[in-house]
Amino acid sequence: MKKTIGDRIIDALIVLFMCIVVIVMLYPLWNTLVTSFNDARDSIKGSLYLWPREWTLFNYQSVFKTDKIYNAFIVSVARTVISMILNVFLSGLLAYVLSNKEFVFRRFLTVFMVMTMYINAGLIPQYFLYRNLGLIDSFWVYILPSMVGAFNVIVIRTYINSLPASLMESARIDGATEMTIYFKIVFPLCLPVLATVALWVAVGSWNSWFDSFIFAPKQDLSTLQYEMMKILSSSMQSGVNQPDYLAESQTSRSMVTPNSLRAAMTIVATVPILVVYPFLQKYFVTVNIGSVKE
Repeated sequence: MKKTIGDRIIDALIVLFMCIVVIVMLYPLWNTLVTSFNDARDSIKGSLYLWPREWTLFNYQSVFKTDKIYNAFIVSVARTVISMILNVFLSGLLAYVLSNKEFVFRRFLTVFMVMTMYINAGLIPQYFLYRNLGLIDSFWVYILPSMVGAFNVIVIRTYINSLPASLMESARIDGATEMTIYFKIVFPLCLPVLATVALWVAVGSWNSWFDSFIFAPKQDLSTLQYEMMKILSSSMQSGVNQPDYLAESQTSRSMVTPNSLRAAMTIVATVPILVVYPFLQKYFVTVNIGSVKE
């Protein structure tokens, strides 16, 4: 069917609108990247748009100046990977149990989990609970409290309920156990929602720093985000001058500012997630091909 002039005008306007949306969404990240590679003194002048005026790596060198960053990076990676795997595994299993209409306590457990999303005892009772469980100053304080997420369970359960029930029923008739049904049938069909939940958990674990500040103040358990927060806080307290551990060397006149440090730290914290996202993106558009249709 041949498009009319009106259709072409509408298509052009839609393309123009989407291009504007893309620019609006990507420009803040691009500007942050430009600022991170630009000399801090020059950045103070402003008017940085599409390209650095004075290239430098000193902002990133300042971020990775101390050995604490490398240990914190390892802790953050370990925390993110372990939390993501356990949360997806356990939340998926619980969601499958709650999706079974023959399970007697299905409604009670669902209501109980939803209540935990609205009712919170507060930070102080939470701290005493973790202390009594021996989680303070322990790596497991990052893992155990986040092994199951109520919202994640509800999302996965809703997705499982949308699958054809005849798939599970036929497997039960053939003598398959519930674990076999989950891992052989349900799990492969739930890869899109599981990948989405995995990304949520990974981003949340990677960006978290407050729990490190409160529950794991030991230096060897510090996370990357917490160390970066301390660097930025120290830089802001020092104004445009460098903190002691970022002091100007005798062979360089480079300096850092809170703005340049913030830009470099934002890029450092964002890159790992950007690297992981393409591997999970394909599952977002996965469709159930070949499944039994009701």
